[in-house]
Amino acid sequence: MSLRGLLRFAACLALALPALAFASGRTPKPEIIIANPGHCVEPTEIMRRNHPQMLLHQRDLTVHEGIRTSKYSLKGCVQCHASKTTGSVLGEKGFCQSCHAYAGVTLDCFECHASKAKLAGATP
Repeated sequence: MSLRGLLRFAACLALALPALAFASGRTPKPEIIIANPGHCVEPTEIMRRNHPQMLLHQRDLTVHEGIRTSKYSLKGCVQCHASKTTGSVLGEKGFCQSCHAYAGVTLDCFECHASKAKLAGATP
């Protein structure tokens, strides 16, 4: 094989590798377990794409303007989506962590906020 042929092969391989890495079936999608199925504050498609903006907007209203509502509150998300076995949205099959790990996105909400749902009947 000539040098030109070898370079052409290497270039084709370099272009094809990213496509092969993302071929269906190569990376398993996260298992999403909804602990308390029912109606979310928005349809699933909207929540998947826009939940970060919703949470940041809620944060800005609360912190900067003193307006506290519960529709898009992180606490409300945790109450509905925390695992029934661990009580948390974190962990290997945790509602938040499973998707964030799959997408390669840092999950820093719970550095300050509680990742576990408040148990029914528990006092603060």
